Amino acid sequence: MKILQINSVCGFGSTGNIVVDIAKMVMEQGHDALIAYGRNGKEHLGIKTLRIGNDYDVYLHGLYTRLMDKTGFASTKATVKFIEDIKHYKPDIIHLHNIHGYYINIEILFNFLGEASIPVVWTLHDCWAFTGHCAYFDYVGCDKWKTGCKGSCPQKKSYPASLFLSNADFNYRKKKELFMSINKMTIVTPSKWLAGLVKESFLQKYPTEVIHNCINTEIFKPTLSDFRQKYAIGGKFIILGVANIWDKRKGFDDFIKLSQMLGDLFHIVLVGLNEKQIEGIKNIKNITGIRRTSNAAELAGLYTTANVFFNPTYEDNYPTVNLEAIACGTPVITYNTGGSPETIYGRSGYIINIGDVKSVSNTIIKLAYMQRNTTPSNLRGRDTFSYYMEIYDNSIL
Repeated sequence: MKILQINSVCGFGSTGNIVVDIAKMVMEQGHDALIAYGRNGKEHLGIKTLRIGNDYDVYLHGLYTRLMDKTGFASTKATVKFIEDIKHYKPDIIHLHNIHGYYINIEILFNFLGEASIPVVWTLHDCWAFTGHCAYFDYVGCDKWKTGCKGSCPQKKSYPASLFLSNADFNYRKKKELFMSINKMTIVTPSKWLAGLVKESFLQKYPTEVIHNCINTEIFKPTLSDFRQKYAIGGKFIILGVANIWDKRKGFDDFIKLSQMLGDLFHIVLVGLNEKQIEGIKNIKNITGIRRTSNAAELAGLYTTANVFFNPTYEDNYPTVNLEAIACGTPVITYNTGGSPETIYGRSGYIINIGDVKSVSNTIIKLAYMQRNTTPSNLRGRDTFSYYMEIYDNSIL
C-alpha cells in the first residue's frame, strides 16, 4: 500500500516527529510511505518527503491570514501543484494531520478529496478543524464553536493571528461545508478529551477513534547527563519545564511564580526559551533558561537529571513531553486541562487544578521529602534531602 501523510512540519515538534514515526512503522510493515509538509522539514534516512510550496508561499499565506483572517484559503498555486503530485503518487490512504500552518489551501484539497474517493484518516492534534479561528478555546472559555462562531472572536489575535478583520463566521461555515463533504473519513484523536469535543462538533458524523500519541523509548529512557555540572546546579532539586514556545498559555508566568515560592535548594530549568525570555530571567537566581534543543538524546538526559517535570499548560491535547519525562523515570506534575491528565498513570505523576501554583509548590516539597533518602543514578554525588525533610517537618506547607 501507499500511505500519504500531510502535515505542517516534518521531523520538528511533536506532530513532526509523529508523522516520521508513523512513516517508519508503515515501511517496516512493507508498505510505501510519503510525507508531504509545508515548512520545517528534516531529512530522515530512507523516508520520502515532499514539500508543499516554499518559504515565499508560507510568508504570503501568513500575511493573508494577518490581513483577512482566512488561514487555509491561500497557497493556491502550491496546492494545485501538490494535487498533481498526489495524482502521480496514487496513494491508497491519505492521512491528514495539521492542515493549518500557512501552507495549503483547504478548499482545493478537500474538493479533490471529495472527488477522488480515497479513504482519508484525519488525526486531530488540536481543535482547529471545528472552530472558526482558534486551535484551542479553553483558555478564554469560548464555546462559540458549538453554534457557528458568530459575532466577535475573543482570540482574533491568537494563532492563527489576524491583525484587523475577524472572519470566524465565514471560516466556520466553509470548514463545515468542506470537511463534511468526504464520504470515507475516519477521525483519530490522541485523547479522550478531544474525542469528546469532536462528538459535540459538526464532525460528529464521522467514526472517531482514540489512539494515544507514542514516543520512541529507545531514545527516551534513563540517560546520564552532565547537566548539573555544566550549569553548576549541584545537588539542588531540579524542576524541569519543556516547550517549543513559552507563553502564558504554556504556563511561563506560573514558573516565575513558582520560583518565588521555593527556596534556594530548588532550581527551575526551562528548555525552549527565546533570547528575550532568557534575558528577562537572568536576574532570577533559581531559574536556568536554555534554548530549544533538537537533540533528543540530550533532552532525555535533561528529563532524567530532573527530579520532577512540571507541565503547567493551560490548553493541550495529549502532550508527548509528559510521556518523555515519565519514560526517563521522572514524575510529572500537570494541570487538569485537556488531555494532559490522560498521560498520568498510577504513581507516574500528579494532577493539579489549573493555575494552582501553591499546590504545585506543596507537591514539589512533598516529592523532595519522599526522595530525601534515595539516590537514583541520575543524581549520584548529590547531597541528601535532610534540608527538605526539615522544611516538610516544620510545616512550611
